[in-house]
Amino acid sequence: MRHSLKVGFSFGLTSGIITTLGLMVGIYAGTHSKLGVIGGVLTIAIADAFSDALGIHISEETENKHSTVEIWEATLATFLSKFIFALTFIVPVLLLKLPTAILVSALWGLSALSLLSFFIAREQKVNPWKVIAEHMVIALTVIAITKYVGDFISTLCE
Repeated sequence: MRHSLKVGFSFGLTSGIITTLGLMVGIYAGTHSKLGVIGGVLTIAIADAFSDALGIHISEETENKHSTVEIWEATLATFLSKFIFALTFIVPVLLLKLPTAILVSALWGLSALSLLSFFIAREQKVNPWKVIAEHMVIALTVIAITKYVGDFISTLCE
């Protein structure tokens, strides 16, 4: 796979997982609102996908070692991977009760992140378990912090 596509896809997927799960867990903890969670996921899928794509675009431009085509490939790969993957988190919310949907979404996102981490480790010829563990610790930290922030906000608004 071309470097530009790899950069965009891996960044978009990772950001899509961590940002979307963090937002979902925080909104759920703070409001227990299915509509709020769906609205949050749609916001991430649109606004944050565009934001991340522009971030990758500018980052690749500043390196001065990529062609215009490579920069745009990374930009589009970032947008599409984040946009599409973030939208997948809406499916459990639409089909399941919200507490179950949050758990299913977390399992889905963490599984996808583990798989991506495994392929990254394999390509770099390093221990996959170390890479997976490192990425899981970061993702679970984000999820835990956003849950506690949501819980805190819900106590302020009672």
